[in-house]
Amino acid sequence: MSFQNGAAPAGGAMPPDRATDGNPSNSTMVRVWDPFIRLFHWGLVGLFGLAFVTGDEAEWLHLAAGYATAGLIMLRILWGFIGTRHARFADFVRSPRATATYLSCVGRGRAPRYLGHNPAGGAMVLALLAMITAVAITGFMMTTDAFWGAEWVEDLHEGLVYLTLGLVGLHVTGVVLTGLSHSENLVKAMVTGRKRAS
Repeated sequence: MSFQNGAAPAGGAMPPDRATDGNPSNSTMVRVWDPFIRLFHWGLVGLFGLAFVTGDEAEWLHLAAGYATAGLIMLRILWGFIGTRHARFADFVRSPRATATYLSCVGRGRAPRYLGHNPAGGAMVLALLAMITAVAITGFMMTTDAFWGAEWVEDLHEGLVYLTLGLVGLHVTGVVLTGLSHSENLVKAMVTGRKRAS
């Protein structure tokens, strides 16, 4: 299966920040992640972490972080349809077969580089959005009269949180491995919004 559609070098990138001199570390840099995506990513990291550490300690802060997280998720879903190129779901959501083929290439050390999310990264975005949405819904349910004190809802909420943490661990591992295999700092890219063009 070809990965040329979406694999770097990708067309439609923003104008370069600087020119290349033939050294991969000095390649032309292009804007990939828009300000909203970067704010969403790091805001979600902070809010999820805050909600996690305040769950049993400061209920008002836990609830505030939960509602803010839910708001961010709703905005991200909207941005997935109307946002910039690499923020749109159409740019990175691939079929299960394409994702499996990509992961097979990763296992053989031959995965192509993508300017935006690779197929595995796209699948992780969807998984995290779905899981954090479920965490927010069950958290909200616990505040309603219908489910107040329902132990199964609390257990489900807590279980979803720990499953989400497992996904976060896989996400971080994928970022590190992808960065090493393509010699680029993906964390820095999510701060600056820029990646090398090829």
